[in-house]
Amino acid sequence: MDILFSNWQHTLQSFGVDQVMAEKAFSDLVTAYSTPDRYYHTLKHIAHVLSTIQILQGYTNNLGAVQLAAWFHDVVYDTKAQDNEQRSADYAFDLLSNLSIPESTITIVTRLILNTKDHQAAVDDYDSQVLLDADLAILATNQVQYEEYAHAIRKEYGSVSEEDYITGRQQVLERFLQRSRIYFTPLMSEFAEPSARGNIQGEIQSLLSN
Repeated sequence: MDILFSNWQHTLQSFGVDQVMAEKAFSDLVTAYSTPDRYYHTLKHIAHVLSTIQILQGYTNNLGAVQLAAWFHDVVYDTKAQDNEQRSADYAFDLLSNLSIPESTITIVTRLILNTKDHQAAVDDYDSQVLLDADLAILATNQVQYEEYAHAIRKEYGSVSEEDYITGRQQVLERFLQRSRIYFTPLMSEFAEPSARGNIQGEIQSLLSN
């Protein structure tokens, strides 16, 4: 939590945000990401995304905007809703406006968040590419971490029957495999892509054997 707060402060420092307001905003984010129905989309996920962005920061045009988008991209997460990204972008718009972040930065942040809906980025949209790669970095982790991730996602969809979950989850995973590339940045494409595809194929096999 201390590391996350330090990251939050560091990102806001360049915008000259009031310290008290920054602390209040951080508290609001912690509350949002700590609801009992979250098992994967938690502060641990945000920490992982931020640490991956740190590794990929050389590809960004606007690192501050990418980091802010990481903080807000899952702030609204309802497994029964179809508009989580839009609501998360709206949440970011309101909170960042309240912190007097420049409108030009907020515009980039909201665009980046909305791009996480379909996980697609334009060829020249390097900021989106970095955020999306960081968001999906979990797919390329070791087997133990990947299984923890898959299990946590299943728990978030606890209200869904096993049969329906297997069908829906398989469709999501197959869509990633059908893409010409899961990752956009050269670093992730070269070093993470093979692991991600192997993990996804393994999860599909596991689902079908249930």
